[in-house]
Amino acid sequence: MIIDLTGQRVVVAGGSRGIGRAIALAMAEAGAAVSICARGAAGLEVTRGEIAAFGRPTHAAPCDLSQLADIEAYIAAAAGALGGIDVLVNNATGHGGTGTEESWAASLNVDLLAVVRASRAAEKYLSGARGANIINISSGSGLNPSPRTPAYGAAKAAVIHYTRTQAATLASAGIRVNCIAPGSIEFPGGVWDVRKADNPTLYNATLANCPMGRMGRAEEVADVAVFLASSRASWVTAQVISVNGAQGLRGL
Repeated sequence: MIIDLTGQRVVVAGGSRGIGRAIALAMAEAGAAVSICARGAAGLEVTRGEIAAFGRPTHAAPCDLSQLADIEAYIAAAAGALGGIDVLVNNATGHGGTGTEESWAASLNVDLLAVVRASRAAEKYLSGARGANIINISSGSGLNPSPRTPAYGAAKAAVIHYTRTQAATLASAGIRVNCIAPGSIEFPGGVWDVRKADNPTLYNATLANCPMGRMGRAEEVADVAVFLASSRASWVTAQVISVNGAQGLRGL
């Protein structure tokens, strides 16, 4: 099956590294024009250059996805640069860890409210767009209890619920909304790459819970996102797709 996104305009909120970067690159490789945002300008520019190497229209801008005004300004700028928006990918995370007030604030502000805010800001561009759709990136932590990261898990669970609400609300406007729930994804500089060095006990215990004998790759999440963004998924909406290599199923 060949997926061709030529002519599609894709915005990836949180697209400079890890899963977001992989999604942005995969979308561009499939033919889409791509805009990305993130907080860090240096990493953003590196990824923008990698996307541009595919020869597609490319846009990148710094954005604090915990701030409503920043999100609204970024979405408008991305739409202006690409000539509209067909696909919005909400990928940002506040990396909320423990159950502290700060963790809850970061998780709710970025993991959940950035999804709500970016979707609202993009809706006027998506309405009437060809094959318009939203892809929200949640987590396996949103599907199962998350004792180590309760704030993160609760926010990601809310993203899953909100995805289905969005799908029901926006279907009449021709906008599909789906969600990807990755398992443990390892990439350079990512959480599991760091944990391998600073907390090998946790890393190895998590790895042991992966029946395929490894953690996932960001590109494996990106492949699913490209499918969902495409006309091949034209009758797919309100779905939550786990990309986890059967993580957590060992022993059941």
